Amino acid sequence: MAKIIILGSGGFGLSIAIMCSNAGHDVTVWSKFSDEIDAIKRTGELKVKLPGAKIPKSVKLTTDISQVSGKDLVILGIPTAFCREVCETAAEYILPEAIVVNTAKGLENSTLKTMSEVMRETLPNNRLAILTGPSHAEELARGIPTTIVVASEDREVSYYVQNTLSNSCFRIYVNDDMLGCQLGGSLKNVIALAAGVCDGLGLGDNTKAALMTRGIREISKLGAAMGANPDTFGGLSGIGDLIVTCCSMHSRNRRAGILIGQGTAPDEAVERVGTVEGYSCTKNAHELAARLNIEMPITDQLYSILFEGKNPRDSISALMDRPKKQETEKDFLGEK
Repeated sequence: MAKIIILGSGGFGLSIAIMCSNAGHDVTVWSKFSDEIDAIKRTGELKVKLPGAKIPKSVKLTTDISQVSGKDLVILGIPTAFCREVCETAAEYILPEAIVVNTAKGLENSTLKTMSEVMRETLPNNRLAILTGPSHAEELARGIPTTIVVASEDREVSYYVQNTLSNSCFRIYVNDDMLGCQLGGSLKNVIALAAGVCDGLGLGDNTKAALMTRGIREISKLGAAMGANPDTFGGLSGIGDLIVTCCSMHSRNRRAGILIGQGTAPDEAVERVGTVEGYSCTKNAHELAARLNIEMPITDQLYSILFEGKNPRDSISALMDRPKKQETEKDFLGEK
């Protein structure tokens, strides 16, 4: 049995809490929002974030960040925009031997840093890991079989997380490419948002298949330029996460994209859906591609839709009318 605290009472954090508690671990959930903690205490669930999923009574609930002290695993279940703030607040209470695991998928705005870079800066005394892959909270909380990856610069940390959290419905693979796993989980949100736009326009399966295939190429190309292993993007944190996020109505990125394709203004669509990591990540990916001189046509067109007012149908035409290309370019998924 491990002592685990989840920082954040969002859907994924609560689904991890349910799973870990059912597996016999000592679980605490922290939130800065007392209304969410009170709602769980009163009703046994948080309908606004994870409707229908009952939180076991064995899960402790707190708004006191000092409760991270004495825990074996500290799991960050908070949006990327708040990762630095929460880590800085928790840092004085987290013991050096604790392992800190991030589950958020995105890059820090303005700095374009990965969450592991943010954690290294704010929690320099702790060992770190990333947990990512195709894992909708709505399904994980129901015990539906799910497979993801853990990545760390210390393989012993990865093995510890793998052995501690794996169970009959949650299978974890180890991947040594911490950067690639984070980029795959972040950048797939961009393509999922674009896929939703296509759905909102009423386009078909052919279009989405093309978008996803060429989208993973963009992700792989940018990732390789940043130093990631291209093979990573053919795995669970790359194509696996891309598939589930582009195709499911559980995906907030896809749902926001559908609204945009139907004519809703991008900022209004994001406000209506809630946390849409792909919105800010599109801007971040666009900037990274420009810095590294990497061609990312889908990302560029989505950027124009979100931030420059371009008509989505004009973006489809722009993508279809691009100069003719060979498909098997030399760095696609690392193949020479």
